[in-house]
Amino acid sequence: MAKEKTKIGRYLKEVMNSGALIPDDTTLEIVSEYLKRPEYEKGYIMDGFPRTSAQAEAFANGIDKVIYLNVPDKEALWRLSYRTDQREDDTLVALRKRIELFHEVTEPVIEHYRKKGQLVEINGENSIEQITEEILRSIEK
Repeated sequence: MAKEKTKIGRYLKEVMNSGALIPDDTTLEIVSEYLKRPEYEKGYIMDGFPRTSAQAEAFANGIDKVIYLNVPDKEALWRLSYRTDQREDDTLVALRKRIELFHEVTEPVIEHYRKKGQLVEINGENSIEQITEEILRSIEK
């Protein structure tokens, strides 16, 4: 959506470029609208959601499992800095801010799902093959 040349697309792009999180109400509205589509009736996998406690609360009954690829900050910063599909918001300042926000805002969400027994934590430094195997094994359960 951030790539779209619409009012909401420009707004999302601006927020993302600053390294900030999209506000909960906007995120929840977008996700809720997408999930109304017929192709999601049987289930879905979301990437990067929920990121906040408010988002987790709003989707309390809609999430079966949370897969957390745990990667140390230094490695995450390196990967984001050198990924092939560089985003406009991949400046060093924005990347550091996103990592800081992750610890501040998203780690409590991870702990929430850990306590509920819904968290599958995977070492994100493993090989792609190992990570894929662990993810597939976890969703088969």
